[in-house]
Amino acid sequence: MPQLTIALTKGRILKETLPLLASAGIEPLEDIAASRKLTFETSSPDVRLLILRGSDVPTYVEFGAADVGVSGKDTLIEHGDSAFYEPLDLKISRCRLMTAGIVGKSLPAGRIRVATKYTNLAKRYYAGKGRQVDLIKLYGAMELAPLMSLADEIVDIVDTGNTLKANGLEARDTIAEISSRLIVNKASMKMKHQQIEALIDAISAAVKEREEAA
Repeated sequence: MPQLTIALTKGRILKETLPLLASAGIEPLEDIAASRKLTFETSSPDVRLLILRGSDVPTYVEFGAADVGVSGKDTLIEHGDSAFYEPLDLKISRCRLMTAGIVGKSLPAGRIRVATKYTNLAKRYYAGKGRQVDLIKLYGAMELAPLMSLADEIVDIVDTGNTLKANGLEARDTIAEISSRLIVNKASMKMKHQQIEALIDAISAAVKEREEAA
């Protein structure tokens, strides 16, 4: 049987994905969190795991370096999600992609400055609103941008909203409801169809069981 390569990313998504994979009979032979390795063999001899930066998972799947991946919907929208199949919503790592700004401070008329790491997504969102924007790409500490007058508004992931509140910001408009998705390389779906379908079915059953138990 050909080897199946699954791309994952460390952090919350990995922590919530591993039990779903375990239900499909796929468990890493080493503790991923305690290792600096980037590839891991599993309890299933024909499956290996890759550990990547979250933003790189769609690229590895798109170009076939990984057959399957798990990625947040925010990353998929930013990347462009027509390059692979997205057969399953794992319903984990849920959050919202939102605009946010300083509490009680309205946006200026005309052109505004928006700080975000999701520049493609933000560009489409504000264009849909008919709003002219200058986009400023940042990779972290997004909440500082309005406070330091770098931007009028930010576009970022919001979970509890506590970080916004702690920095004097408020969540505004919801752009998208986010959760992690299973994605599949288009060529792999043809070449390894039986393996991938079995994986999707097993994980789908685990997702359903998890939802029913919640």
